[in-house]
Amino acid sequence: MTVRSILLYPDPILKQLCKPAKRDDPKIDSLIQDLIDTMLDAGHSVGVAAPQIGSLSRVVVVDVSSSKLGKKEENHGLLTMVNPEIINSHGKKTMREGCMSVPDYTGNVDRAEQIVVQFIDRSGKEQVIQAGGFEAVAIQHEIDHLDGLLFLDRVSSLKTDLFRRKG
Repeated sequence: MTVRSILLYPDPILKQLCKPAKRDDPKIDSLIQDLIDTMLDAGHSVGVAAPQIGSLSRVVVVDVSSSKLGKKEENHGLLTMVNPEIINSHGKKTMREGCMSVPDYTGNVDRAEQIVVQFIDRSGKEQVIQAGGFEAVAIQHEIDHLDGLLFLDRVSSLKTDLFRRKG
């Protein structure tokens, strides 16, 4: 479909709460395809959420399989998630996160190490999956976007846990 521009912080859309997507909305499939195309075009992205491209629908795509971190562990490949909700989580993992909407910085963020997430997939089927490691972190990061949160909001200390990207 279309590679869309990524909104950059402090765009106010990034801080808004997204509305649940309607299952029968014909625009959802093209939104999913735009998210996939935008993620793939970036070359380094493992996920994109609808608000990052200006849509306030609860839709994300995640695919850690081509990332060096994702290749090391089991993952689900391309996940297209409509109205995702984390229904269980445990463990704690601190990872350095980056975001296309905050291109100049990375930061250390604490996330659950294992999650169970329910969502509607691209074909309209309800799914419940368990994810761990880097995939779990990526899913949590993208779901945060749907709630108007950026990784910057989860960094413990902006002084010690936020880093400017090099060159």
